[in-house]
Amino acid sequence: MTHSDNIDFDPDFNRALSFFRTQDAYTTSPLLHLQASNGQEVLAKDETSRMGLGAFKALGAPYAVARILQAEWLARTGETLTLARLGDADIRAFAATLSFVCASAGNHGMGVAAGARAMGAKARVHLANTVPEGFAERLRAMGAEVVRSGDVYDDSVAAAITDADSSGAILLADGTWPGYTEIPKLVMEGYCVIAEELRQAFEASGTWPTHVYLQAGVGGLAAAMAHMIRLNWAEQPELIVVEPEAAPCLKASHIAGQPTRADGPDSNMGRLDCKEPSIVAWHVLERCGVRYETLTEEEGSAASHAVGAMGVATTPSGAAGYGALLKHPPQTADDHAIRPLVILSEGPA
Repeated sequence: MTHSDNIDFDPDFNRALSFFRTQDAYTTSPLLHLQASNGQEVLAKDETSRMGLGAFKALGAPYAVARILQAEWLARTGETLTLARLGDADIRAFAATLSFVCASAGNHGMGVAAGARAMGAKARVHLANTVPEGFAERLRAMGAEVVRSGDVYDDSVAAAITDADSSGAILLADGTWPGYTEIPKLVMEGYCVIAEELRQAFEASGTWPTHVYLQAGVGGLAAAMAHMIRLNWAEQPELIVVEPEAAPCLKASHIAGQPTRADGPDSNMGRLDCKEPSIVAWHVLERCGVRYETLTEEEGSAASHAVGAMGVATTPSGAAGYGALLKHPPQTADDHAIRPLVILSEGPA
């Protein structure tokens, strides 16, 4: 890392909440009470219908697009844009001159496309050849340009970086690396809304979870959630970060004491199949006192089927937290009740 990298994460979650409360599609996602096969009640934050995109990523890139637009307009004109001004004709005309580019293994691209469309900007998404064409078609239906770039996700990330450097488009990634940290923090700031919705629900009920399972790819969602839980939840749970055995980059970084790649085969937990950690997310998780679990491909698939049998359609990525709960059921040192919480992070692909 260079001295210019700011790896601190101090989000303004109220700013993110204020933004989303102006969006017609925003509503608090459901907190479900599921009954596992062993009789354990499981709290589940259901992101499978979030804002019409069907994934938690609806809270990330669309928020970042709006924040970047505000910053670009301020730099150009000196005017601080209010949320009410974002829909005005002159702002949309300005937004039409902006292009956002990203790589995606799944839902991040949808978030960038949706955010750009909402503000009137352009989006271009780089997909590896392994991403199904049906997903490319969904992106095109959102108004995004799709470029096939390389055989694996890392190839598409490299292509998106090159694209932004050569075209002048704004790179909107959800991972961070040396020299690139600030825009992904805006994405993570948007994810903080999930933790704040949960905090408000638990404050109202007076009952808090004892264990929270947070699935991770590069780590943005897990880190945003962990930060918020440690910041302002009245009762502190154990935090478990869940990764595929094929891509445990955050666990490997924890063991190594520094951000570290974790190469392996392709995972059917495709949204979590990230071999390189976000440096910002990793530092957040290190200070939040988390522990790590990994899932085999079979365990990820079994978890998605089990959650589906309880009435929520999701993927192995979306059910990964539940998979870790099944793999090692939580224990407490005393007779206090166990109340696990999982995030069902996306609907079916």
